[in-house]
Amino acid sequence: MLETPLQSRPDNRSLDMPELLEVLAHSSARPRYAFMVLNLIAKAAGPNGSAGPLIRNEGEQVTVRDWLCDALSPMGHRDPRRLALVERVRDEMAGDGILPADPDEAARALDVEVRLRVRASGKTNVSRAVSDLVRAGLLFRHYQGYCVDHHNRGGQRQAVYTLSPAAWSLLQARV
Repeated sequence: MLETPLQSRPDNRSLDMPELLEVLAHSSARPRYAFMVLNLIAKAAGPNGSAGPLIRNEGEQVTVRDWLCDALSPMGHRDPRRLALVERVRDEMAGDGILPADPDEAARALDVEVRLRVRASGKTNVSRAVSDLVRAGLLFRHYQGYCVDHHNRGGQRQAVYTLSPAAWSLLQARV
């Protein structure tokens, strides 16, 4: 098994920001995105360095993955693919006859549907980034919740992310 840059350090508890960025550059195909995910997890983490399974957001409880997707979704608001998605959803809703006639209501309904679709696809991106962070030794992942007839992940269980001591000591001061 290959050693990550963090594991090859003699003292993996001390880490500065340039070293963290180097670890991400060697461990992730999308290091900037992985850094944003890591930073958001540090922001949501409790005193033990763990975030999840639920995060309080605007008065409601959402899963940590949904919260991460929602927090990262503004990053793509000008992306041509996002703009094309908005137009595609508008056309689908108009074609199905479910787009409200009132422009304000139509904008709200369109926003809700686009947000749901972006969240669904964003979960894949978040999972990939988290896997990169786990592989780099910066994050640990486990699952909590109720399990019904399920031998593996899932089964009504939700992810919990815990920062490694090296990442936590560096990022907790910045949050």
